[in-house]
Amino acid sequence: QVQLVESGGGLVQAGGSLRLSCAASGLTFSGHAMGWFRQYPGKEREFVAAISWTGGTTYDADSVKGRFTISRDYANKKVYLQMNSLKPEDTAVYYCAASKPYSRSYYTRDDYDYWGQGTQVTVSS
Repeated sequence: QVQLVESGGGLVQAGGSLRLSCAASGLTFSGHAMGWFRQYPGKEREFVAAISWTGGTTYDADSVKGRFTISRDYANKKVYLQMNSLKPEDTAVYYCAASKPYSRSYYTRDDYDYWGQGTQVTVSS
């Protein structure tokens, strides 16, 4: 079955960096756009970043533009989220997601078929 396993979360001071990783298995990795979402306590899961199934295009939420970078490694079936200049408001649980096959829609939860279990990111002020 499809599995997405995130890692790399943790506690960091404001202004610091973290890199999240997501290892995918059980799916044709090259046929799915990949995304990162985050969720605050009591809030809806929100879009953070996505990368197309070709890897040629990335999409970022306005709140993370210029600070976060999404990338993917086809050989190892991994997707990454490099997070720089972290702020306390970036504190959330971060989820990796795989889109519907060959999808060109990236911004909503309904665009994704598979989800990881989430990894906590905490940014202290």
